[in-house]
Amino acid sequence: MTPRARIALLIDADNASPRGIDVILNELSAAGETSIRRAYGNWTKPSLRGWADLLLERAIRPIQQYDYSARKNASDMALVVDALALHYTEKPEAFAIVSSDGDFTPLVMHLRERGASVYGFGDDKTPAPFKNACSRFLVMDRLEDDAGPAAASAPAGAENRTRAPVPTSHLKQDTALVTLLRRAVKSAADEAGWARVSTVGQHIANQSSLDPRNYGYQKLSALLEATELFVIRDAATSTVAVRDRRDGSATR
Repeated sequence: MTPRARIALLIDADNASPRGIDVILNELSAAGETSIRRAYGNWTKPSLRGWADLLLERAIRPIQQYDYSARKNASDMALVVDALALHYTEKPEAFAIVSSDGDFTPLVMHLRERGASVYGFGDDKTPAPFKNACSRFLVMDRLEDDAGPAAASAPAGAENRTRAPVPTSHLKQDTALVTLLRRAVKSAADEAGWARVSTVGQHIANQSSLDPRNYGYQKLSALLEATELFVIRDAATSTVAVRDRRDGSATR
């Protein structure tokens, strides 16, 4: 059997909700084997009780980290130290960091500079530098959540829900997104202006952590179509292609 990529899942429990853990594990299963699973926090805090049962059920090792200073947790520093130690000893091919704390940005950059992929999971409020530094970043509260038992540990009032797709008008106003999509399509296009969506996705992955699900769309082709800036050909097939509407060199 071909060995699967090893992934180290490191959770900043002080800055992450337990309700999305099943979604995270499912996402990582497509990339490799999550053989290292650790969650960091001061487990004496009542606010972390929602994690208790999940850690045991999901085989996640709790790492106790007391707060050395008032009103400031030290779990983020413990996570950084462990991530570096793992990288230079166990050498997993990828890391998954679950947090909405932008302070992890230098860690992500360091790991990626040394050849490791880094998958980030956090809230929409996560600072952009952290999101952009990751190989791929998923906004948890925009994903479909069928967490099942994990939902029972969610805070009162937190419901599993599917976010509505970002409307076309908002997508068009997102200058950074539009620029990224258009440049990727242009780079992947053939002489007639058509680009395979799969190739467009590769170009995007090489320069951005963008995931269409962060905008409420399951596939890149759906996001491209929703912008109304591109013409789609052979939709719902493995050869789906896209062309910038400003390019008049090809017909649909």
